[in-house]
Amino acid sequence: DGTVQGMLKLAGIPFVGSGVLGSSVGMDKDVMKRLFRDSGLPIAKYRVVLASEKEKACFGDTAEELGLPFFIKPANMGSSVGVHKVNNPAEFNAAIEDAFKFDRKVIIEEYIRGREIECAVLGNENPVASVPGEICTSHDFYSYNAKYTDEQGAQLNVPADLPEDIREKIRSFAISSFNSLCCEGLARVDFFLKDDDKVIVNEVNTIPGFTSISMYPMLFKESGIGCRDLIDRLISLAIDRGKKEKQLKFDKYQV
Repeated sequence: DGTVQGMLKLAGIPFVGSGVLGSSVGMDKDVMKRLFRDSGLPIAKYRVVLASEKEKACFGDTAEELGLPFFIKPANMGSSVGVHKVNNPAEFNAAIEDAFKFDRKVIIEEYIRGREIECAVLGNENPVASVPGEICTSHDFYSYNAKYTDEQGAQLNVPADLPEDIREKIRSFAISSFNSLCCEGLARVDFFLKDDDKVIVNEVNTIPGFTSISMYPMLFKESGIGCRDLIDRLISLAIDRGKKEKQLKFDKYQV
């Protein structure tokens, strides 16, 4: 969320990935979506509930605005922790209570019926996008259990079976999303592809998984950049950014 990045920056230590700004806005789903919207990127309808407004949160008003079902999630959390799909008032109340255990700001978002597509981005000033991949989950949605506890919870298809024009639109949106959040180094951008071929930007992960079965390295491997080369490039990007930042002045009297 930018705190560790700020510490490293103060210490003058180069690091891989986004800086303070990109990391912080990349963690807050509310701020992230505002920046997407202001950049002209397509996003799902959503509303924000603060902890001070929790008692005013109403299932009926939310269902009327967003339709059913809808999702409730903490604004600042990852790995689908605290995320719930809501269909009725009982689920709504339980989901609100659980989401507020993880953050003082909660996102309520419309349900998008469609395919889950992911695209990896690499670079600083001139980022490049990988081929898109698809997540096919056997669960109701790509939950924490589907990601981490159920070995059969999801199938990763790399590359995704997509028409060329849709594939290029997703890659273009991935770079635009990356730039709109002031990301650096690496990020994974998640999308929904609706039945009418409309692409919806879901969110950006500024520190994507990097294991042998993680989507980020798999996407770039399919794009022609193997894991060893990918790591070398990320380190080079971090060192290059560090050198450029050291050349900057912090006041007008600095020599």
